[in-house]
Amino acid sequence: MKKILLAILMVLPMTIMAQSKFAHYNYADILPNMKEYAAAQTELQSMEKQYMDDLKLMQDELQKKAEDYQKEAANLLDNVRARREQELNDLAQRFQQTQQDSQLALQKASQEKMALIVEKVMAAVKKIGEAGGYVYIVDISSGAISFVNSALSTDITAQLKKELGIVATAATATPAAPAN
Repeated sequence: MKKILLAILMVLPMTIMAQSKFAHYNYADILPNMKEYAAAQTELQSMEKQYMDDLKLMQDELQKKAEDYQKEAANLLDNVRARREQELNDLAQRFQQTQQDSQLALQKASQEKMALIVEKVMAAVKKIGEAGGYVYIVDISSGAISFVNSALSTDITAQLKKELGIVATAATATPAAPAN
């Protein structure tokens, strides 16, 4: 009786694994085809251009004031020279602070926009996973998976594109899963 029970306990996990369904998708193939991603990239590029334009104006002002100061420095009284130098230092510090603030704002905006996109993709993956009865669904583009046996795992990239409303074209068709 113990041998039969032991045999059942050893075979049961293998039977469960054999009946399990696994799937994979290629996030790198999904992301650039999402209209939300394209809109986010356009908005981020617009923000970056505005920041760069503002910084260029500040830089031009700083450069002009520095040139004016150098032309007049020899003829200025000591207290006026010191005040003008302080003004130049303050302007240079404001430029650097504005540059840092712009970079941080751009990074934050990018993170927020990408978080919304990732959330949408993960919701679609979950929906497909639950509907398809999959045990695991992995992203093969992340590099964390060393090998995916495409014969034993279902590629749901096309299904995921459909769920996300991405129109498949010949150029964006999903290639067969790589056997890494």
